Amino acid sequence: MSISVADALKTFRKPALIAFTAIAGLVVGAWANATFFPTTSPDQPIKFSHKIHAGDNQIPCQHCHVYAARSPSSGVPSVNKCMNCHKAVVVDRPEIQKVRGYWERSEPIPWIKVHDLADFVYFPHKRHVQAGVPCEHCHGQVVTMEKITRVAPLSMKWCVQCHRDNEVQNGTDCWTCHK
Repeated sequence: MSISVADALKTFRKPALIAFTAIAGLVVGAWANATFFPTTSPDQPIKFSHKIHAGDNQIPCQHCHVYAARSPSSGVPSVNKCMNCHKAVVVDRPEIQKVRGYWERSEPIPWIKVHDLADFVYFPHKRHVQAGVPCEHCHGQVVTMEKITRVAPLSMKWCVQCHRDNEVQNGTDCWTCHK
């Protein structure tokens, strides 16, 4: 009696299908994680150094991010805000020339969000700024960053833990903000 290879492989069909499905799921999951939850910072249209501006020159966060204390979004500085200084300061550098180009064309700089939250998340910067939460708590030591990187996961679990940790100190609960 002879056994064909096809008959012998039939016993491996179900485990092979399961293994293939698991490997395909891992590949798709890794791709989705890297695409939608990147751990690296995107290259920006202007190589802006927070180390030089916020660190070396000690420009406060809210000088450029003017909406942080009064709006849900902190906002990014307008090209005019940049050019208020750079009409006279280090005007010959290539990155400043790029800024000048946007200014002369009356175009906003197309910054790419680094601290991007899901669309369904409502995060009011103003409540946190007004409560005295330092920018560094969520955004890290920006004063040392040549390129902004995301240092906190900014996940629901992370935010809830922060609220729990500070509840003892300030006596607030979820309903203080979420009425």
